[in-house]
Amino acid sequence: MSIDMVVPLTWLALGTVIVVSSLRARRSRRAYLVGVVSVSGLWVVAGALVNALFLSRGDDYSGFADGAPVAWVTDTWESLVVPHHTFFIGLLIAFEAVVGALVLVAGPARQASLLLLVAFNVAVVSFGLAYLAWTVPMVLALTLLWRAGRQPQAEDGPARSLTSSTRSS
Repeated sequence: MSIDMVVPLTWLALGTVIVVSSLRARRSRRAYLVGVVSVSGLWVVAGALVNALFLSRGDDYSGFADGAPVAWVTDTWESLVVPHHTFFIGLLIAFEAVVGALVLVAGPARQASLLLLVAFNVAVVSFGLAYLAWTVPMVLALTLLWRAGRQPQAEDGPARSLTSSTRSS
């Protein structure tokens, strides 16, 4: 199975886990933590690492914005990002890796990371309305995780929050 098949399946699997976990996150500590770890995996592994692999094999991301509803997005992508894709995709990789890792740190770092990922997913719609099928459930799920994380019992600190996942709230 090629990486071009594995990546969408990974995004679909992790996205499904995130959405389902987020629906139970306010009532179940385990669901909350599964959702948080899945968010991290999605952005660190299926985001940053996959984009790094794509860069290393020479992908230039041309055509990515072809579905944009306004021409200036496509034009800007092709005239600015594609010629300097190593720099811009490098920034994307750094963002995905940092935010994906910080979501594992309980407290303000996690909360800020979740909000940054909400904004990131909303921005993705500018590359095509087809992304709404991903963005709507993901924004709702990330928002539910953010909301569950605001509850005092959902945040115990970084060490306990990832190791004591068997306790339910």
